[in-house]
Amino acid sequence: MLEERLKSVIRDIPDFPQPGIIFKDITPILKDQQLCSDIVDQLVAHLQGMEIDAIAGIESRGFLFGMLLANRLNIPFIPIRKQGKLPFKTISESYKLEYGQATIEVHEDAFAPGSKVLIHDDLLATGGTVVAASKLLEKLGADIVGYTFIISLDFLQSQGRLTRFTDRVISLVRFDA
Repeated sequence: MLEERLKSVIRDIPDFPQPGIIFKDITPILKDQQLCSDIVDQLVAHLQGMEIDAIAGIESRGFLFGMLLANRLNIPFIPIRKQGKLPFKTISESYKLEYGQATIEVHEDAFAPGSKVLIHDDLLATGGTVVAASKLLEKLGADIVGYTFIISLDFLQSQGRLTRFTDRVISLVRFDA
């Protein structure tokens, strides 16, 4: 089962990036090409029948599988980056993190208004980043059709924050504590 395989390689890093946080490190997944392929296969299977015009990946770990997924689905990939990292005209959205504040941006011409966009990130924690990404894409006229995550920290109960945009939330691994 894919979830068990993933749980066996995702490692906990205590007190990173600050005391009290247990960071879920996905870098061991990247050592296993077959596991990476299986992740993309599973995500594609979950998305069967959905109309998706583009995948938006959130910097930086959301780029890893977001790009692979877009490539497999033969649709564009849209990078959502930290402020100041994109070279063309952008729009931005600021939000609170568990341990600070941040701003993300997207190119203002990333997609056509009315595009059906799926947002991908590696992990759903409090939901702040993905809600900000959703607001950012809505400003450009996107229709958020779903979310994909490798990991969901269900004990933080943040999935409800996403239902304002869509109830299609896919996570391959769930942690209850």
